[in-house]
Amino acid sequence: MASAPRLKIAIGTYGHTAALKDGRVKIAGVDPDFVEVVPIIGAFRRMVRDLEFDVCEMAPTTYMIARGLGAPYIALPVFLMRRFHHGGFVTRPDSGIRTPKDLEGKKVGVRAYSVTTGVWTRGIFVNEYGLDSSKVTWVVDDEEHVTALKLPPNVVHAPDGTSLADMMDNGELDAGFTGNAGIGRSGSPTGGWQQRSNQNYPELIPHVAQTEADWFKRTGIYPIHGSVVVKTEVLEKHPHVAKSLFDAFVATKAIYMDQLKAGKGDTADDRKYRGLASIVGDPLPYGMKDNAASIDAMLNYGLQQGLIPRRMALGEAFVNPT
Repeated sequence: MASAPRLKIAIGTYGHTAALKDGRVKIAGVDPDFVEVVPIIGAFRRMVRDLEFDVCEMAPTTYMIARGLGAPYIALPVFLMRRFHHGGFVTRPDSGIRTPKDLEGKKVGVRAYSVTTGVWTRGIFVNEYGLDSSKVTWVVDDEEHVTALKLPPNVVHAPDGTSLADMMDNGELDAGFTGNAGIGRSGSPTGGWQQRSNQNYPELIPHVAQTEADWFKRTGIYPIHGSVVVKTEVLEKHPHVAKSLFDAFVATKAIYMDQLKAGKGDTADDRKYRGLASIVGDPLPYGMKDNAASIDAMLNYGLQQGLIPRRMALGEAFVNPT
């Protein structure tokens, strides 16, 4: 379409975005230029710092911070990744930590203070277990995506050349996040991650799966990841783009969900979302209504943890695609 705006789009390649990126699902009135960024976290920084894309996947906390500081893009109620966050947090056996409250006075490793995994887990520890997060020393070994973010005084940087994994192994940390959010890798995201074993450190929260299922049943909170943001100037010039994008994401997800229900696919994500469906129903819900509790919790946690100066109204943080 000659009149369709050509939009530079950076989103991850997942089962539920594949049909969009390979052209089976079209974006009405849009000429998409998909840019492949691996790992997709690299696109977050390029968008935050250089406004490189018209449409971009972005960590929700990165977006929340940037939007609170006046960033010229706004999110759709589309979240491309989901998981719970009671698990993925381990301790050294000799740390004396038995509950989240015991983290007070300890050193904990997390890639960056504003990493979404860290924000969700801290929020749970604070609101469910009574942790005073200000009494924990949060040790980071990477930059924040939003360089203007003012960090609390209890956030310190690991010594240059030292990874969180090494610090945990050497007893310099008492606890840490697993995987790419913490001790499960070394190296910066832009320099290339090297995967590291978690050395069989024990999880802090026991019976994680049941605890998470009970929490969801009680609160309705299903942690969001992978926000999709659109430049506000694009929406001002082409108001139809918000609905076109939203409808396209819904359509490509529907193809993926049909595949999951048919038992097709055996990737780690396929298995994850099949398992989550037994707890939450739709494992990838889009739209404001189905994500209200999760969005509300994310904004509350961001305010509690000093990541945003004020709590934004939903209409300020998200565009209504209908």
